[in-house]
Amino acid sequence: MDGLRAFGANYTEFTRRFATWLGLHTTDAAALVEILYAEDQGTPLSPARLSERVSLSSGATAILLKRLEQAGHIVRTRESTDRRVVTLRSSPDIRPRAEAFFGPYAERMAEAMSAYSPQEIQRFEDFIGRLRSTMDALLADEYRDGGPAA
Repeated sequence: MDGLRAFGANYTEFTRRFATWLGLHTTDAAALVEILYAEDQGTPLSPARLSERVSLSSGATAILLKRLEQAGHIVRTRESTDRRVVTLRSSPDIRPRAEAFFGPYAERMAEAMSAYSPQEIQRFEDFIGRLRSTMDALLADEYRDGGPAA
């Protein structure tokens, strides 16, 4: 668990340095990273889903998105047949900058993971998935009001 905590802290530090590199607030950079990652996974985010991912209220997320849009880092599109649904996309200008920043990170992570077989990676992904679902359940149940249930 200590290794996972330390990895999470290092990932947070990468995001903080990405923010500094772009001249953004850390929360704005974290949101931008979530938007970029979701696009890379083929599942772009809506503002509501982004709000969940960065733990902000819908109002705070709207303000954050306005800042990112005004800075030219994101665009809002309407790609769904339901024209009320907004999809968040990275701007064409920000993607090369993000790739330049995170390129060495991605290369080193791929190199580190190449030491393991696909079966070992799958087993680790299963383990991390179980930890995540356990944490999600704790947050939704016992900690939904901010602290452990009495």
